[in-house]
Amino acid sequence: MARRRKREEPVNHERWLVSYADFITLLFAFFVVMFATAQADRGKAERVSESVRKALEDGQVKSVVAAILGRARNDKGRGNTNIKVPAGAEPTVREKPLRADLAGSMEALRAALKVEIEKGQVQIALEPRGLVISLRESGFFASGDDTVYPGTYPSMEKIARAIAALSSPVRLEGHTDAVPIHNSRFRNNWELSAARSIAVLELLVSRFAIPAQRLAVAGYADTVPVESNDTETGRAHNRRVDLVVLNESGLEPEPKQAVAGRQ
Repeated sequence: MARRRKREEPVNHERWLVSYADFITLLFAFFVVMFATAQADRGKAERVSESVRKALEDGQVKSVVAAILGRARNDKGRGNTNIKVPAGAEPTVREKPLRADLAGSMEALRAALKVEIEKGQVQIALEPRGLVISLRESGFFASGDDTVYPGTYPSMEKIARAIAALSSPVRLEGHTDAVPIHNSRFRNNWELSAARSIAVLELLVSRFAIPAQRLAVAGYADTVPVESNDTETGRAHNRRVDLVVLNESGLEPEPKQAVAGRQ
């Protein structure tokens, strides 16, 4: 008796739907996250994001896609195809979006650094480019030197904790007053401002374990004053290192010549 030839499985012409369905799922998650970050009611936004995350992780979206493609098996255990979605294709909601809650971080830092702020050693402001934490020379450096006072390490630890809780990149910007400098260590204010930025970076990385990949340094010398250099008070405020926790808009432009609205 001749053997019955095994019937070949029909060719599935709808494999493209796998990629299409994954794209639609990713697009859906993207717009939900965008909607959530735009909401004034943060609690509501978090509930929306959590619902999407659970739907993705529990396989609810995946099961709908499977049904469309005919992957769901019937009662006899048979199905049309056995197409596998590549591992990691299911999108997830980003845990730490770049648009962090900088306003909340600012208030928390102001409370933690209340004494330093009252002494005039630290200034904190929320600017269009991000959260700016100013370390004034009088509290953190000796005149004409780039060594951070060890006595300020507790204050630096509070700042490091706030930075570690966010995912945004941080730029360390050194600034000086307009009085020329020339000593055995630095030839001019450019070198001093850059050296102080590097000193703060090394402290954050070596002592407080902030990833170096998140940090960048810049030296502006006396080109970006916050106050007039005609008075001693103004010059003292200009001598500083700004730790700028950047938001999206802050990743592109340089700081402006005049900064308003600092508190």
